[in-house]
Amino acid sequence: MENVTITPMYAGMLGIILLVLSIRVVAVVRAKGNVGYGDGGNPDFTTVVRGQGNFVEYVPLIVILIGMAEAGGTSSTWVHAMGGALVVGRILHPIGLTNTPGINPFRFVGTNLTWITLLASSIFVLLNTLG
Repeated sequence: MENVTITPMYAGMLGIILLVLSIRVVAVVRAKGNVGYGDGGNPDFTTVVRGQGNFVEYVPLIVILIGMAEAGGTSSTWVHAMGGALVVGRILHPIGLTNTPGINPFRFVGTNLTWITLLASSIFVLLNTLG
């Protein structure tokens, strides 16, 4: 088992992104919209709340998988590629959600980077475990 030294750097970056998304929810939805819970039925607020929610739904498991892949001996190049892709994807996704409704290239790329990282990290963990 290898030391996990790269994944924490990306976890820290992702923690800061989550803080920004959380501040946006409080500033936009809670303060400006005077909504204590949920989105108050306002579609503009829904995108902000879902941007944060989507982050929380995907990122924890993917960070764990990347850390497990790193601990299992996956090369540092792949660990950086997965961590970097996840960070970029998680920045692009909420930008795409809040700029225009519907399909947006930022949201599309952000979602795909997240899914590719989920798949790649899962495969590396399985290969490390089975190999």
